Amino acid sequence: MTNTTPAPGAAAPAAPPRRRPPARRPNNRAAIKRFALALPVPVLFLVFWQLGQQFAWEVPFVGIRMGFLPTPGDVVTSLVDYAFGGIRDDAFSSDLWLNLGTSALRVLVGFAIAAAIAIPLGILMGRSYTMDGLFDPFINLFRPIPATAWVPLVGLLIGWGDQATIFLIALSAFFPIVLGAISGSKEVPVRLVEAGQMLGARRWEILTQVVVPASAPAVMNGLRVGLGIAWVVLVLGESVGVNVGLGSSIILARDVVRTDMVVVGMVVIGAAGFLSDRLLVGAFRLFTRGRPLIK
Repeated sequence: MTNTTPAPGAAAPAAPPRRRPPARRPNNRAAIKRFALALPVPVLFLVFWQLGQQFAWEVPFVGIRMGFLPTPGDVVTSLVDYAFGGIRDDAFSSDLWLNLGTSALRVLVGFAIAAAIAIPLGILMGRSYTMDGLFDPFINLFRPIPATAWVPLVGLLIGWGDQATIFLIALSAFFPIVLGAISGSKEVPVRLVEAGQMLGARRWEILTQVVVPASAPAVMNGLRVGLGIAWVVLVLGESVGVNVGLGSSIILARDVVRTDMVVVGMVVIGAAGFLSDRLLVGAFRLFTRGRPLIK
């Protein structure tokens, strides 16, 4: 038998180089499967919509008279004209990008104000008994008040226009964001905090380097809910005293009985909300360096 023990004083044999694990390739099958799963419901919805409009169905229990709806084809035609013009040449032609950009800016400003106040306040409330005692009754008192109830007061105090719309958006988005931050900071494992203390971290270092990263998933959930509510409240804020925006376009379409343009405005807001949610998730993943925090 050959003796493989190295002689005294001899250099130990070098360890074989470690092979890097192969890079993960995107799972195309999973993406195709997910896309296939997402198709049936929209297709069935469009078929139901087309047939219901064609045969003037009435949805039971809710009394929706589908005969008054535009057809999906009319909505597509109006959407193309809303974006590029050249088809109907009416008051809505080619106005999509101006209205969308203006509304998106209002949502962005209001949402940013809400997040800038709600995230630090919620984290402090979740970690401090004093902060929680100070602000919890105030937040829970105003949280159930709907945005529609604020409209008359906002009109008297601020007036109508961009400032009123941004205020309503920020107010409505604030509550889900602060609740997400409170929940996340309260659920930080005690062992993480104790580990930071054992390593000599100061109180503010534990807050910024332990509590905040551990609270990220709950904060993200609150941000996504708040962003969705921001797009919902947008229409309410733009319904009075605003001449440019998706909400004002929907109100104008209602006044001139253009149901196709009402649906077009709804579709555009839904698409903008979906795209902004994906952008928010992507930015958060970049900020957290790809940690598996959210889906």
